[in-house]
Amino acid sequence: MSSAPLDPLSQRIVGALQVDGRASWRKIAEVLDEPVRTVARRGAALLEERTVQVVGLPNTDPTHLLRIRCRAGATATVAGAVASRRDTVFVYALGRAPEIVVEVMTPYATLAALVLDELPALDGVEEVQVDPALLYFRTIAEWLPGLLSAEEIAGLGGVPTAGPFSPETDFRLDDAERTLLDVLARDGRTPLQEIAELLGCSDATARRRVEQLVERGVLRIRAVVEPALLGLPVETLLRVRVHPTKVDAVGRALVGSPLVRYCAFVAGEDQLLVDVTTPDVDGLRALLADPTWIGGADQVAATPLLRAYKRGGVLVDPSVGSSHER
Repeated sequence: MSSAPLDPLSQRIVGALQVDGRASWRKIAEVLDEPVRTVARRGAALLEERTVQVVGLPNTDPTHLLRIRCRAGATATVAGAVASRRDTVFVYALGRAPEIVVEVMTPYATLAALVLDELPALDGVEEVQVDPALLYFRTIAEWLPGLLSAEEIAGLGGVPTAGPFSPETDFRLDDAERTLLDVLARDGRTPLQEIAELLGCSDATARRRVEQLVERGVLRIRAVVEPALLGLPVETLLRVRVHPTKVDAVGRALVGSPLVRYCAFVAGEDQLLVDVTTPDVDGLRALLADPTWIGGADQVAATPLLRAYKRGGVLVDPSVGSSHER
C-alpha cells in the first residue's frame, strides 16, 4: 500500500466520516466550508476506491484478545485465514515475528472451541493465548486523530462524552434488528430508503431504528482507513504492565492523546493493550516519554505493527490507497 498521505481536503472528509459515518455530503461540505460538488466528488471517490470504508460493527458478543504464535514463514497464511473469519475484528502482524494479535467477538460458550480446537487446527499455528477484554478506554470507533476543529466536530453532531465502557453485552434483538445489523455491516452508509424498503417501513421508522441501535450500544458506525493515509505511518502496539489500582488513571491519560487509536484493559500479564499511530519515530518517542501516563506504568513493551490484515471488521486490501489524489 502507498504510505503517502491523502491530500488535506480528503483527510478532512475522512475526519468528518469518523465523526458521523452517515452524514450527507452536503452537511459535510457545510461544516468544512467547501463546495458541495467538490466534497461529494472527492468523498464518493474515497468510498468507491475503498480508501475509506464506512461500516457498522455489531456489538453483540463479548470481545477477547488473542496472541497467535505461528510457525516461521506461516504468518501471512495464518493471518489471512484468521482475518477471513466473521468473528474477528482486527488482525495485526507484529514485529515480534512470527506473532499476530487478534481481537475476536464471540460468546463465552464458543471461546473454548475457538482457542483449543479451531485455531490450532490451522496449518502454521503453534500456540494460542487468550486475554479477555475487561474494559475499553477507546476503540477505533471513538478515535478522532485531530483532523477537525472542535467547532467542526460539533457541527457534525459532536461525539458523546464517554468514559471507559464494558465490552459485556446482553441485548435482545428482533429479526428486523438483526437484518439491519447485517445490512449496515456491509455498508454503514446504506441509504434510509433501501433500509426502509428492506424492513417494510417508512424512512422515518428506518432512521429511528438505526438511531436506537446506536444509542443502545448495539451498533457502532465507523470509518475504517489506514492511518498512514492520514499522515500517521508509524503504528506500534504497546503492552503496558500496571498495578490494577492504577489502570483507570493510566488508561484515561493515554486516551487523552489523539495518537492513541485503541486502548483496552485486558485480563493478562500486561493490563493494557494500546495501539498508537504517530507521524514519525520522534512522535513515538515523545508519546512513550509522556509524563501524563508513563509514571503510572511498571513496564512498557513496544512492538512495531508491521501489517494489518483486518481493521474494524474490514479486510485490508494492500492495493487500496495507491491511486488517491495528492
